[in-house]
Amino acid sequence: MAKDEKPTQDTPAKGGKKKLIMILVIAIIALGGGGIGGYMILAPKKASAEPAPVEGVVSVLDPITINLADGHYLKLKMTLQATTEAAEAPDGSKALDIAIELFSNHKMDDLLTTEGREKAKEELTAKVVKAYTVEKKKEVMEVYFTTFVIQ
Repeated sequence: MAKDEKPTQDTPAKGGKKKLIMILVIAIIALGGGGIGGYMILAPKKASAEPAPVEGVVSVLDPITINLADGHYLKLKMTLQATTEAAEAPDGSKALDIAIELFSNHKMDDLLTTEGREKAKEELTAKVVKAYTVEKKKEVMEVYFTTFVIQ
């Protein structure tokens, strides 16, 4: 464009895109620092599908001894954290049965490491919570080990 020509609609004014980009960057920074933070401020909050369960009574179960897969033994005592949705303290029979079934398939070496024990506990908890869910009401929300001795 020559010096004496004036900008037309076909030729944008000098620096028009740069100004627009600068304004957008400033607006994004002003709204929350940009990136995910800015999006989180502008995004509507979704209601969770189901509310978190509320802790109820704790059922202490009797200790049991379980034969492990490699000839060793596990002495296990656990408690069940019930929810307020449970009509009464849960009977531990289902949980003990699930624990026997689960741990009797493990070897001592699997359960001696923290990772192995945590993995087995997560699996046990998932199965117990599922077993104590009645008509979409969770009666048990957590399993705690109070004794875990391998011989």
